[in-house]
Amino acid sequence: MTDPDLPHPKPTAQVEPYFEVLGLDDTLRFIEAFGGTEIYIAKNPRTRSSVAALVGYDKANALTNISHRLQSRVPLAKKWRTCAYKAQGLATVEIARKLGVTDVAVRNWLRAGEVTAPVRRLSITLPPLPLFPDL
Repeated sequence: MTDPDLPHPKPTAQVEPYFEVLGLDDTLRFIEAFGGTEIYIAKNPRTRSSVAALVGYDKANALTNISHRLQSRVPLAKKWRTCAYKAQGLATVEIARKLGVTDVAVRNWLRAGEVTAPVRRLSITLPPLPLFPDL
């Protein structure tokens, strides 16, 4: 799930549009504030907009430009956020508190993230098996 060249995990498909516009820190703050809820992003966000208050007018306006790529409900992305918080150096207990889950769940997600990382394997060419071996 993580790329060793990146200081953060690769965003999931649901998180990627937010990440492209907001960046890592604002994406995490946005998901913390609105994750799991339906949200309407106005075409012309005002300063009293909750989205504009959180990420600023320019980024809220940029979200309107990609609104066709966004789901109506903001994703929770708990597994991705777990890896992102760990990459930022947060302790397992702090991550669990931010996500509202147990520390056991956080450790399991982190362990699963390590397992799903791409593994390089040597390709070995084997000779083809005969279709009709000598009987």
